[in-house]
Amino acid sequence: MRSFILSLFVLLFSLPASAELVLDITKPNFQPMPIAITSFYSDDSERQKLGRDIAGVVTADLNRTGLFKPLDPQAFIQDTRSLNVGGPRFPEWRAINSQALVTGTASKAENGQTRVEFRLFDVFSERQMLGMAYTTNESNWRRIAHIISDEIYKRITGEDGYFDSRVVYVSESGPVTNRVKRLAIMDQDGYNHKYLTDGSYLVLTPRFSPNQQLITYLSYYNNRPRVYLYDINTGRQDVLGNFPGMTFAPRFSPDGTKVVMSYSENGNSDIYVMDIRSKQPRRLTTNPSIDTAPSYSPDGSKIVFESDRSGAQELYIMNTDGSGTERISFGEGRYGNPVWSPRGDLIAFTKMHRGKFYIGVMRPDGSRERLITSAYHVEGPSWSPNGRVLIFFKETPGANGRSAKLYTIDLTGFNERRLDTPRDGSDPAWSPLNE
Repeated sequence: MRSFILSLFVLLFSLPASAELVLDITKPNFQPMPIAITSFYSDDSERQKLGRDIAGVVTADLNRTGLFKPLDPQAFIQDTRSLNVGGPRFPEWRAINSQALVTGTASKAENGQTRVEFRLFDVFSERQMLGMAYTTNESNWRRIAHIISDEIYKRITGEDGYFDSRVVYVSESGPVTNRVKRLAIMDQDGYNHKYLTDGSYLVLTPRFSPNQQLITYLSYYNNRPRVYLYDINTGRQDVLGNFPGMTFAPRFSPDGTKVVMSYSENGNSDIYVMDIRSKQPRRLTTNPSIDTAPSYSPDGSKIVFESDRSGAQELYIMNTDGSGTERISFGEGRYGNPVWSPRGDLIAFTKMHRGKFYIGVMRPDGSRERLITSAYHVEGPSWSPNGRVLIFFKETPGANGRSAKLYTIDLTGFNERRLDTPRDGSDPAWSPLNE
C-alpha cells in the first residue's frame, strides 16, 4: 500500500494550470517531447548512487511510452550541484532543445529514512510546473521513481500514469512436449521478478483483483482443471467452487467481490459468476454453444464475452444478470479474448483471419474496429491501468518449437516494445495502480 511506504507527501510550488506545458497525444502527427532528466543531487555520498538510479528509472519509464524523448545527459550544460543551489539556468536548457526539465534531490531525513524530492519545470516559460517530496525507506527507491514518473506523465499529458503497477503472467520453459508453466509477477518494467508457483502443475490465464491482493487463475492441479484464488501476501491458494466439470477463463468484477468464469460440462460451455465470500455460483448464459472469456465493464454493468452461437467465434455483450445479449463483432474472421478498457471506451480483442492473428480494439457497440498489431500468433491482450497501453504475448516458431514473449503497444498501434523476462512468457495481466 502506498500509505505504508510514504510517510510524507508534499505538494511544493506548482505552475498554474492555465500556463502548463501540455503534450497533446491525440494529434496524428504528434512528436515526442524532448525532456531533460538530471541525476538527483545528493551531498551525502551514500545517496549519490541512489540519486542516479532514481533518475535512470524515471528516464526509462518515460522513454518507453514513446511520448517523451529523454535527452542525453552528456549534452547537459548545467551541473546538478548548481541546479540544486541556484536553480535552473533556463537558457542553457533551451540551448539543447529541452522543453521540460526534471531535477531532484536525495537526502537523509531526521528519522534515518530517505527524503526524495523532485521538481518539473517548463523550460520556455521558465517556471516550475510541479514539485513533490517523499520520505520512505531506501529499499523502496524503485517504487518512488515509478510514482515520480506517474506524476510527471499526468501533469504533462493530462492522463493518469501506469508506472507504479505490476504484471502477472505465465512463465514458460522446457520443450513443447513437456512445457513447464509457472505463475510469475514483476513490476511493469520487468524488475522485482518473482515466481509464485513451482511449476509442478500447469497454470493459465492469471488475472489481478482490483485491490491487487488476490490473483485468480486456471490450474490443472492433480490434472483437474479448476479456477483458483492466490493470495499474494500469504501464498495461500484456494479452489473457487466445487464444480464437477471444468472451470476456466476467470476475471474479477470491478469491486473484487465476484469472479466471472466459464464452466464446461458434457461439451457445453456457459458463463457463471461466483460470489467470493458466499461461494454461491449463478449461471448467466444457457446457450447450447461455447460461451467463454467474460470480462466486466469498469462500471460493473455489462459483460463482454466470446461465443460461437452464431456459427462462428464472435463477441457479445450482456447485462451482468445475463439479459440483453447483443452481438458486437461483424467483421471477417474469428474474434476472441475480449477485455474491457479501464476507461470503458474500448474493448480489446484477438482476431484470427486468413491464417494471421491480430490484436485489435473496438467500441463497446462494435463500431470503429482497429487492428493495431499482427503476427504469426498474438494473443492475451490486457490493459494498462490508464487504458493507454496494451500488454500481450507473441509466439514465433523456431528450431526447438515455439517461443513466447511479452510485448507492450500503445492503443494507437505505435511503440511496440518487448518486455524482457527470465524465460518465455504468456497470458499477461496488468494490475491497477498500486495503492
